[in-house]
Amino acid sequence: MSNQDFSDHVVVVTGASGGVGAAAAEELARRGASVVLAARRASPLGEVARRCGNRAHAVVADVTKRDDVQRIFDEAVAKFGRVDIWINNVGRGIGRPLLEITDDDVDAMIRDNLKSVLYGMQVVTPHLQARGTGAIVNVSSLLGRTPLPPRAAYAAAKAAMMSLSEAFRIELAGSHPQLRVVVVYPGRIATDFGHNALGQRGGDAGKLPAEVLAVISGATQSAEEVAHVLCDAALSGRGDVYTQPNVFARVQEYLEKQPG
Repeated sequence: MSNQDFSDHVVVVTGASGGVGAAAAEELARRGASVVLAARRASPLGEVARRCGNRAHAVVADVTKRDDVQRIFDEAVAKFGRVDIWINNVGRGIGRPLLEITDDDVDAMIRDNLKSVLYGMQVVTPHLQARGTGAIVNVSSLLGRTPLPPRAAYAAAKAAMMSLSEAFRIELAGSHPQLRVVVVYPGRIATDFGHNALGQRGGDAGKLPAEVLAVISGATQSAEEVAHVLCDAALSGRGDVYTQPNVFARVQEYLEKQPG
């Protein structure tokens, strides 16, 4: 396993109070990074910052609010002088059949999974452009590539985030080729993410099409396993990064089988 060094790197991690965000923050700190941790829950965020050591700075913030995202950036620069890598890790799921999705559900999915990422990208990019180097890492989901009922609204928001990231990657390639826009695609993760989902219900996976099952049937990963891939991608990755081995081939096979 790679353990690339993050010494002399300042990394912002949103959604850092638990799950993959907390695991990534702790690994980044072990690898020598200065980490700025952001989340809404002050107590667990403080615990993660404590485990990260004296090169960690916690910011209680809601990244669905643009002013809060700006404050995260401002505190990072005030504390460490710059930002090298910004990891957009906040997200929220939903488990509701398509015909039951409400306007509020759609608004929540766009706010939590798309706007939070957009704000991070817009806030940090001018700083990275001025420095001529750096990376934005957006944490997506395999569901952004292969939608799965009853998580269609979540998958749609993640697909929109993917499109936003890819378009921005192309835009920056012409003017700032040293700036990286990386999208990380985890599969199933053993975290509490599902407990915070809207309208979560148990589903019958056996009723899903075989081609969908082939993509999502990979082993469940721990938050630490996903975080390890995420950290490597943050330091040197380009384009899309999948956290499970060989899953990209399954995604390609799924897409090739779709009609049209």
